[in-house]
Amino acid sequence: MSKVWFITGAGRGIGARVAQAALATGDRVVAAARNIDQLKDTFTGADQSRIAFVQLDVTVEASALAAVDAALARFGRIDVVVNNAAYGLMGNFEEVAPADIEQQFTVNVFGVMHVLRAALPVLRRQRAGHVINIASVGGLIGFDGASVYCATKYAVRAISDGLRQEHDNLRVTCIHPGVVESELADTITDAVAAEAMKTYRAIALKPDAIGRAVRFAIEQPDDVDVNEIVVRPTRAQ
Repeated sequence: MSKVWFITGAGRGIGARVAQAALATGDRVVAAARNIDQLKDTFTGADQSRIAFVQLDVTVEASALAAVDAALARFGRIDVVVNNAAYGLMGNFEEVAPADIEQQFTVNVFGVMHVLRAALPVLRRQRAGHVINIASVGGLIGFDGASVYCATKYAVRAISDGLRQEHDNLRVTCIHPGVVESELADTITDAVAAEAMKTYRAIALKPDAIGRAVRFAIEQPDDVDVNEIVVRPTRAQ
């Protein structure tokens, strides 16, 4: 039976590639993001009978609840929840404005919580489901110029492991990408860190690599839970 995927931040990058990988195998997708027009542009050629576009601001609890309701109204169930929406502002800790620190936690941590709290009642009723949280190698080790961002991804890892232990019929996977082609590096405010990132980005993975990692976790037998996957470029240190 085909699965129904609920994917946040699906308009571009990793989220879009995960959605496209799901569609390619015959599954159905609820593509969620703040910008509906971007979603429609990204999936112009997709089979519209197997994809739903849902507006979602993960920072707003009511928006998450409404998005899950819309997913159920369209497809009747949710089998896979992919928390991909994220925000990062690179820079030395002292240079990141308090408002930007708060925004990173609001999107990366509370955003994940809002979506999970909206979706978990559905997965519990079904007595089955798979949560995929897209964290980062920054959730495993801190990096110069990214202390706040890393802190948010450490939190995502902790949430993932706690959630796994709380539910014996729910699979939970935390994906830790290394450097991936994205707009994140464009937010670096520290000049030294920005220069270092140019070299780092030279070996960046394509978002498709993360889509394949997600598929690997999903395709395991029901009694196998792949808890963590770290995906780095081969040339990364």
